Amino acid sequence: MNVSLPVFPELKSVGLEDRAVFDAYLEGDPSEVCELVFANIYMWKDSEHPRWTTLNGSLCVLVEPDFEPPYFLPPVGGERLPETVAALLAHTPRLSRVPEEFVTRHGAGFKAEEDRGNFDYVYSRPELAELKGKKYDGKRNRIRKFEATCAHEYHALTRADVAGCARLLEDWIEEKRNGDPYMKAEKIAIVEALSSFEKIGLKGGVVKVGGRVEAFAMGGRLTPDTVVIPIEIANPGLVGLAQWINREFVRREWAGYAFVNREQDMNVEGLRQAKLSYQPVRLVKKFNLTPSSCRSRRR
Repeated sequence: MNVSLPVFPELKSVGLEDRAVFDAYLEGDPSEVCELVFANIYMWKDSEHPRWTTLNGSLCVLVEPDFEPPYFLPPVGGERLPETVAALLAHTPRLSRVPEEFVTRHGAGFKAEEDRGNFDYVYSRPELAELKGKKYDGKRNRIRKFEATCAHEYHALTRADVAGCARLLEDWIEEKRNGDPYMKAEKIAIVEALSSFEKIGLKGGVVKVGGRVEAFAMGGRLTPDTVVIPIEIANPGLVGLAQWINREFVRREWAGYAFVNREQDMNVEGLRQAKLSYQPVRLVKKFNLTPSSCRSRRR
């Protein structure tokens, strides 16, 4: 990379100009956790305030969210990773969203605690696209009801659809808000994704009913065999539409991938049950890494 990179402890705010650097690191050392993709880091920048640096050849991203204590994401690439982790933990109290493989390989001497609310749900893409078998009877029934009652059209997201998607998002947020301040941050993140989807590596699908956008979904490449879908919005008043776009987006836009990462449930029971109902093939376990007391005494 023929660019000047910040070196720890210098930190740079994440901007669109950084995508090539992030993509180069993540292509060299792909991660199955949904947070480690440029689009997700960038779209949440207004509430998570990400900054990045390099240390021992690793890409290191510091996140300072409005809704939880600050943390570093696990380092990407590089060498001497336990040394890097120790240096980052001297700067910030924890590493978060750390996959189990990283903990196994580099976590000796640190305290690792499971973070169940941030486990990612990973599905077979062919299974989501086909919904075969008795276990999906209810979802197919809802899809058939939508298809029978609503004349609809689907197409890939274009710049001309953004205004309609934003209108639907406004209605969707208003329906679900219930005084939750997190919803405001989510709205800002999705608006950011809509405004810059081509530049941050996302593509989308749109469903129109009666000429109006009533559902849209957005996703991007996570690893060579896995796509991540961070956004799926559907008018809750149209029965079966959510199930329909869930199926059709992976069927029509992501045929070259084996798996779909549909992110975490954030310990929300209803969301957990909805994600489990689609029969994940595995959960991506994530951990928080903090200094162990014995390691701290050795310093």
